[in-house]
Amino acid sequence: MSILVTGVSKFYGDQKALDNISFEVGTGEIVGFLGPNGAGKSTMMKIITGFIPASSGKVTVNGLAVEADSSEVKKQIGYLPENNPLYPEMYVREYLGFVASIYKSGISEKKQIDNIIELTGLAPEQNKKIGSLSKGYRQRVGLAQALIHNPAVLILDEATTGLDPNQIVEIRNLIKEAGKEKTVMLSTHIMQEVEAICDRVIIIDKGIIVADEEKSNIYSIIKRPKQVIQVEFDKDVTDSSLADIANVSSVKKIRDYVWVIEAEGDVDIRPYLFNFAVKNNLTVLSLQKQESSLEEVFRHLTNG
Repeated sequence: MSILVTGVSKFYGDQKALDNISFEVGTGEIVGFLGPNGAGKSTMMKIITGFIPASSGKVTVNGLAVEADSSEVKKQIGYLPENNPLYPEMYVREYLGFVASIYKSGISEKKQIDNIIELTGLAPEQNKKIGSLSKGYRQRVGLAQALIHNPAVLILDEATTGLDPNQIVEIRNLIKEAGKEKTVMLSTHIMQEVEAICDRVIIIDKGIIVADEEKSNIYSIIKRPKQVIQVEFDKDVTDSSLADIANVSSVKKIRDYVWVIEAEGDVDIRPYLFNFAVKNNLTVLSLQKQESSLEEVFRHLTNG
């Protein structure tokens, strides 16, 4: 087990930031760590990386206790904090060389730098000062410094904040590629990011874990009817006629010619809707089966 968190609490004076938190993250997992602002996400990540101590409880990384073996643990971890602190006056290659020299991994520093520049797509900017780079390329530099010593565990706090859509896709692809061989723990407010790249979701609220599920199972937390269908016809119909379709439990018109239909049972009602349209001389302009979203789950669990 790469990360093992057992009974961790953290107090800032009288304020409890974390309340008896426990979870495990295995090798090769990409875990989304979600929560509202102030929920304790960054605090938990700083404890895992050894930047701040827990008030109580224990954290181990690859079998090493964070408090007892802090220096060794930091060799195992690549960390990209939310504010991505860099040295703007340094050149990209110079900065990565500086970071590589700190870890003294025994690998050729030039080879390390060349490999990480290629992996993170920094080649066009490698001889520029960090301060002159775009936000997207500064994030790449931050990710490069987190990866340069080839850590077993990658901790990323808001890795794509402030990036444009193209840059977000590129950084996501880098994270997915890294996750093939590493344990990745990713904190973000972007639900689509978690849905795109994570295997598992942990949601924290007010310092307490309120969900820890495989991504494929997280949606079942919200209890919904078996089926929720949005359908648009080319003409108006009555609610009562739609309600007469087999297994339909509720009908709601949301705008002209568009209804949201809820149905119980395991039989797919979409063929019934098409038959209804044929019998009533209607054309189905659109038909979509709605699923629970991660945003719905998040709001449900955090009272958003």
